[in-house]
Amino acid sequence: MLSPEQPKFFTAHDTSVTAEPLPRSTLSAYAEWRSLRNTIPTSTHLRMDSLRLYGLIATGSVALLGAYALLRRKPKTADDLERERRAWLEGTGRITDGTVIDVQELPPANNYHAATMLIYKYDVAGVSYECSQDVTYLRHWINLHSCRLGLHTSVKYDPQNPGNSLVVSENWMGLRQ
Repeated sequence: MLSPEQPKFFTAHDTSVTAEPLPRSTLSAYAEWRSLRNTIPTSTHLRMDSLRLYGLIATGSVALLGAYALLRRKPKTADDLERERRAWLEGTGRITDGTVIDVQELPPANNYHAATMLIYKYDVAGVSYECSQDVTYLRHWINLHSCRLGLHTSVKYDPQNPGNSLVVSENWMGLRQ
């Protein structure tokens, strides 16, 4: 048997437990931190945490703004939109007969460049359309001096919107010379 001066140990499922409670400092997983915490003033500790938090928020915000600036879609210019329209009509447009009415040179005005307009007309399903196309940047594909009143031409138009049409594009020419 056990003598009265020896501590009593209780065993349950091969685990030893002492009868006397252990001191709190040895039970804590952060015993060293607790002893240091008592030496650091609390206001400095909180100030360091808030500065660190503000720094992380500011850095994250700058990183998000930088990623947005680099990855956002750039707005398309009017020339890009017109080029896409011509390319789409080249591939999906139907062809009909038309007539050149006039070629006009428009002077520059109010932040717009000088433009050369090709004016033409055509009929689709009994409806007559009169349109113009800016051929300023397509001049090297066509001879504007040979475009005269009454010149027969082929016109590509959108079957869903026959008013959307063209006579000249980068890869297609409707003028008969």
